[in-house]
Amino acid sequence: MTSSDGPVRKTPAGRTPLQRSPQRKNPAGRHRRVLSAAVALVLAASLGASAPAFADDLEDQQAALKDEAARVQQSLEFVDAKISKAAADLVIYRGQLPAAQQALLEAQGRVASAVKEVEALAARVDLAQQNKAKITQQLDADKQKIASTKKLIGQIATQAYKSGGVPSDLTLFFGSNNTGSLTETMDLADQALRSQNSAMDKLTQQNATNVNSQARLQAVEAEIKDLKAKADAALAKEKAARDEAAAKKAKVDKLIADTARLNKQLEAAKPGIQKKLAGVQARQAAVAAEIKERDRKLREAWLAEQRRIAAAAAAAAKAKGEQPPPYVPPVIGPPSAFGLRHPFPDSIPITSGFGWRATPPGTIDFYGAGGYMHTGIDFGAACGTPVYAAAAGTVFSAGWADDGGGNNVKISHGVVQGNSLTTIYYHNTSVVVSVGQQVSQGQLIAYSGTTGNSTGCHSHFETWLNGEAVDPMRLL
Repeated sequence: MTSSDGPVRKTPAGRTPLQRSPQRKNPAGRHRRVLSAAVALVLAASLGASAPAFADDLEDQQAALKDEAARVQQSLEFVDAKISKAAADLVIYRGQLPAAQQALLEAQGRVASAVKEVEALAARVDLAQQNKAKITQQLDADKQKIASTKKLIGQIATQAYKSGGVPSDLTLFFGSNNTGSLTETMDLADQALRSQNSAMDKLTQQNATNVNSQARLQAVEAEIKDLKAKADAALAKEKAARDEAAAKKAKVDKLIADTARLNKQLEAAKPGIQKKLAGVQARQAAVAAEIKERDRKLREAWLAEQRRIAAAAAAAAKAKGEQPPPYVPPVIGPPSAFGLRHPFPDSIPITSGFGWRATPPGTIDFYGAGGYMHTGIDFGAACGTPVYAAAAGTVFSAGWADDGGGNNVKISHGVVQGNSLTTIYYHNTSVVVSVGQQVSQGQLIAYSGTTGNSTGCHSHFETWLNGEAVDPMRLL
């Protein structure tokens, strides 16, 4: 739109290896629950699980959404990196969709407001144009009246000049050819002069009206110019609002398309996921059984040694003719007796803790366990961070393993005061110890990484006390 007087356009309107339930000690049941949690989260994402309730603040919402996605991704860590990433992305897309749709509605509302503003300004410009036309018409009429009055005054003046000051042809004004006495003639002359004065008064009034109309015309033209400038700005605002709404709609359309794509991908992958989970379950169950059996034998050997020591003491007492004391089983000491230290410096944060994690409401609990057990803690260590032995012990597994943990180190710390302990370190970039090697507390054993079914650099640390996974924070 321009500032011309033309018409104005109108616009229409945590990883889960070796898992167990805290209530049951059956390894098979324990690992079924692991599988149920992981698959439940995938199925929840693929079948439209409800999004978590987020805080009102936008930053809190985004942080909560990322946390939820990370939790989903961690739960599928030992399944497949691509699948866990897809499930996490699906959580992000679904979580972002309501806000994107709301933003689209608000943008569309701004378009509607801009359209109304354009239409209102266009109507005001039209009204001002009509007012201008009326004033212009009035000015033309005033000009004609002024010209006619000036002509009349000129005729009066011409006749007065010719007749020596008094018009001789009074019929010019009175339309009569009759002549009378001098008195009558003077009366008529007086009337003619009054008519001339009246014409002059009328001319003055017409000139004043003309000046007023000119001022009104200038004011209307200024108003039209201002309104057209505002209308141009409103049109630009409307275009910007439409562009913004189009961008918001494109984002919503993409989120919907991405959600549908990931839904389809996860649905297609579901049988493979279940098969892979079964394979992971079997391998982790074998590792759990190995640890349980190893620790059982260690504790039995320790008890046998305690009985041997007691028997030797009894034999020595009997040889001296003394009454040997009855055998008393040794008292089991506290797990803290191992004196574990963190495998990383204090500056490395713990990103995922140990414990039971309930399946979110509205999701599918595939095996009926109600959630899954995260049997270790995750350290947010960058790839290549040194990993240190939590206590002295013997390495019984080092290097690549097919249980999803990638390059791992498993250390048996023997029996201390009747308790056996094993520690496990997963997802390492490389391992610097070997099977059968004796390590001391704080000795370098590996460098952290993201090997195995891992989606990012970190280290998963587990503690197995007497053949059962326990919270490492109880021992550190």
